Amino acid sequence: MVSNQIPSVHGRRLLKLARETIAQRLGLIEAVDQAGLEDEALSQDLATFITLKKDGQLRGCIGNLEATGPLLESLTQNARHAAFNDHRFSPLSKEELERVRIDISILSRPARLQFDDGNDLLAKLRPGTDGVILKKGKSRATFLPQVWKQLPQPQQFMEHLCRKAGLSPAAWRDRDIEIYLYQVQSFNEETDAVESYPRAD
Repeated sequence: MVSNQIPSVHGRRLLKLARETIAQRLGLIEAVDQAGLEDEALSQDLATFITLKKDGQLRGCIGNLEATGPLLESLTQNARHAAFNDHRFSPLSKEELERVRIDISILSRPARLQFDDGNDLLAKLRPGTDGVILKKGKSRATFLPQVWKQLPQPQQFMEHLCRKAGLSPAAWRDRDIEIYLYQVQSFNEETDAVESYPRAD
């Protein structure tokens, strides 16, 4: 995984920012608390993904594979998009927010993987460590490293990634496939760290 991009001490604060960003859009709070976000490390240009899960099931996931601006800007934008603009789901409701758990992934810069054939590709993947971007012509898809938990076998992982890209499951064996790898620094909400809105205080 990516190390030392963001000091781990900031993880809970970033999760709070993501949750408050969604809560503000829902009208549950008036403003997002900006305290504790002044650290220079948080002004780096970094790519992020925001994943929302409700009752253990995916409820939204949006991100960018390469940095387009400062971390905090990327995080808040993707938090809103994951909650309200993931075309696979209806917009998140006020009633759902308390049941949602947030995962923040901060990405390293993708690097192209050189491989000889399909078998060499599978051998070079590192389950649980590598996020994978697959490109073929105009088709492109990615799986974050966290997806290895559901798809632990490299061949199975690649077959599902091909389907996500709209390709045949065996397309990862094609010679014109491009593969890029990246790693993530991940911050996850713990059950006892989730805040409810509006707050009683």
